[in-house]
Parts: sequence; C-alpha cells; structure tokens
Amino acid sequence: MGRGNHGFSAAGLRGLREVLTRHVGSGRVPGLVALIGRSGATHAEAFGTVRRDGGAPERRRTVFRPVAVTALAAGLLAGTIAPAAATAGAAAADGSAVMSEDAAGQDRPELQKAVQAFIDAGFLGVQVRVHDERGERGEWTGSTGRRKLGASAKPPTNGHFWVGSVTKTFVATVVLQLVAEGEIGLDAPVAGYLPEFGLDRRITVRMLLQHTSGLFNYTGDLDPDGTWVPGLPATGKEWLDNRFRSYRPQELVRFALSRPVKFAPGEDWSYSNTNYTLARLLIEKVTGHSFDAELKRRIMGPLGLKGTVVPGDRTRLPRPYAHGYFRHQDAGQWKVTDVSRQNPSLLAGAGDMISTTRDLQTFFSALNGGKLLPDELLAEMREPHPKSDPLYGRYGLGMFVKDLGPACGTVLNHNGSPPAGYAALMYSSPDGSRTLTASLTVGDAAFDLAAYPKLLDGLVKAAFCDGQTAS
Repeated sequence: MGRGNHGFSAAGLRGLREVLTRHVGSGRVPGLVALIGRSGATHAEAFGTVRRDGGAPERRRTVFRPVAVTALAAGLLAGTIAPAAATAGAAAADGSAVMSEDAAGQDRPELQKAVQAFIDAGFLGVQVRVHDERGERGEWTGSTGRRKLGASAKPPTNGHFWVGSVTKTFVATVVLQLVAEGEIGLDAPVAGYLPEFGLDRRITVRMLLQHTSGLFNYTGDLDPDGTWVPGLPATGKEWLDNRFRSYRPQELVRFALSRPVKFAPGEDWSYSNTNYTLARLLIEKVTGHSFDAELKRRIMGPLGLKGTVVPGDRTRLPRPYAHGYFRHQDAGQWKVTDVSRQNPSLLAGAGDMISTTRDLQTFFSALNGGKLLPDELLAEMREPHPKSDPLYGRYGLGMFVKDLGPACGTVLNHNGSPPAGYAALMYSSPDGSRTLTASLTVGDAAFDLAAYPKLLDGLVKAAFCDGQTAS
C-alpha cells in the first residue's frame, strides 16, 4: 500500500469516492467535504459554488491542496475541512463523554459502546432512543458528549434538532394518505395537479416519492458524465453566509426546472430534493391547506407529537436543544460558527423539519405498525427501486429498505441533516416494534469521514441485532 494512501487501500479509496460522489449535496448529508485519493495521494475536495455577483452558477470543481488523512478530517455534517490542530478525540478529552442518567441501570453495554464511539471519533454530542421492550418501560435512552462547546453538560435526551431529510418520510406519508382517500393518483401526472410549472407529463406522483423523475436537485447535482453542477448555496462558506435567507418552495422548484433534467422520467434513479418540494406543493394544492396544517391534522395531532415543528422561516430550535457547529476558513484562519440557528426554508418539504427522538420514534413506529396507511400503500413505500443508492439500503417511497443479514433481518430507515451541524437517524423493524432514533451534533474536532459508515453500522446492529456489533 502506498504511503500516500494513509491506511486506505486503492479499492477503499475508490469506494469512498463513489459514496461521496453520490451523496455530496444530496440532502441526506449535504455540505460534505471529501477526503479522496487521487493517484495515491489524499485530497480535500469541496463541490459546488455559486457566483457572488448573482450570475449563473459556475460549473466547476474546487480542489484544495493535498492533505494527509491524519492531519485533516472531512466535515461530514459541518461541510468543511477540519483544522490540522484538531484531533478526533478532542471532544472526549475532558472525560465528560459518559452516558446520561436516563441510561443508567439499563443493562445495554453494546448500545453504550456504540454511542460512545461517535464521541471518540470526533462528534460533539449524541442523543439516542431505542424502543424494543428490553429496557425499562420498553425504552433505552441516553446521551453522551457535550451540549455545547465550552460547557460540560450533556445533550438533553428530549432535545429538539433539525432532522433534515427525515422530513421526506413525513411528506411521503401525507401524500399516500391522500392517495388512499382518492384525492391523488399515485401514477397520475404531477402536471395535472400543478400545471403552473409546465412539468413533463410523464412525471408521476410515484416518481416524485421514488426519486425517479429525473429532475435536477436544486442543492446541486451530478451530470451523467460525473461533472458536479452547483445549485443554490447549500454547502461550505457560501451556505454559512446565506443561512438566514428565506426561500419560497416555488422558487426552489423553478430554479431546478431552469437546469437540464438528468434523465427521462422513470428511466433511472437520482436522489433530488426537488421531488419532495414538489410533493409538499402537491399536498397544499390538493388540500387547500398548508403542509403544516395537514401534518398537524393527520399525523402530529393523532399521534401526540409535541416536539415536531414545520418551522417555515423560523430560525430557532425550541428549547431544550444541543448546539451544532460549522467549521470554516476565513482570511486564512480556521473558525467555528454555532449553526443551531439557521433558516431551513432552503429545503422546504425535503429537509426543513424539527423534531425529537421521542416524536420520531412514535411516528416511525406508528407508520410501520400500520396505523397511518393501509397495508397496500405501506407495501408500496417499502418496494425498493433496484437502481437506488445502496448506502442506507434501497429506496422505496420516502424510506430506505436495508437488509442487515440473516441474524438481524430488515430495517426501514431515513436519515438526514440540514446543511450543517446536525444529523438525524430514524430506523424501524418492519412491524414497528423496534426503533432507533438519534441526533448527532458536530463540534470543533476533526472527523475521519471513512469512519462514519462503520460507526453507523455499529449503532444500528447494537439496536437491532440483539447485542451484535459491527465487525
């Protein structure tokens, strides 16, 4: 193995590049900065810029100077390169990263170990809720790390957080409820409901929920030849400078429609936030009510979701909450900005909601337990598209379907993050009886991007595989 790879095999670097290419700007882990090997060297790469003069987005790829993996780490959620002085263990260096009292006495050492691994790898804080009838009152809850930089308090186990693309599962559920009521046809042209956009009449409602419409992703997308085409400011310093800007859903859609489509409707699969912003507008057009109102009437009210919010232009998280941060370079100096305040309207319908681990657990358990949709439509949600991205499983309609192997079975999930600072996890068994929901926050420590899939695998297997951990 060449010295320049810093512990990564050539195959591993190719695999990492493939994952990053698919997920940069996707909305699931937007703002990704990649550590990618080229010709035996490791580089830090940031994709996508928008011209500051207001002109058309530049079609280019920005490559930073080669850096060692041991010196810099990818900002998986913060969207920037870590300063060389930071180390992956910095967040836990003060010894404060211990499980909260809520988890004390609940004998789940495999979960505690899996959660602690995120802090050891450089995350600032984690709050987790596992419901599986093994812990007290049927739940195991815990938090570790710190609530904010400069403080020793742990994240609240009932804290609010930006859920990012977990929003898509809520939107898909409401659309399918309208399908069940005969108000929307799953295979009907979207243009019939939203004629004002001039959509290709071959694009159906199913294609929006399935990500097979071919529409450009307004937060940035890949050309068929692999060239990155920037979208609206959704990554890096440009997002930071624009993080309080207000967008209207129609504005997002029209921006996307001004760009070439990726493929003819139904011919391929590509994750696009544009699909779910259109799905939100579809809900509002058909019902005559805001998405917020419909969500309260159909899901939040009946399930008693007290901590779930469709914020609109609201920039503040309800208390309590843990702080998330964004690391960036300014005038040659590394700085860290608290981004617990941000305007999520950039991801309207695609990643703008606020929730809690308890509310996500209640929602996903009810959905997969058959309480929100008839069986035939729940089955449609779980029908994976064969060309969909396998990172979290194969995509159905608003959720991923992942096979953990014969010892663990199938899990259903949707994860997400806003452009920076936070990540949300939402997993369930097919019957809804076992769930994992979590929030992760980013601080000022370095983070090795290559470690993230293993950390996630370890936590999911600890929750769903009866004590097994990732190999």
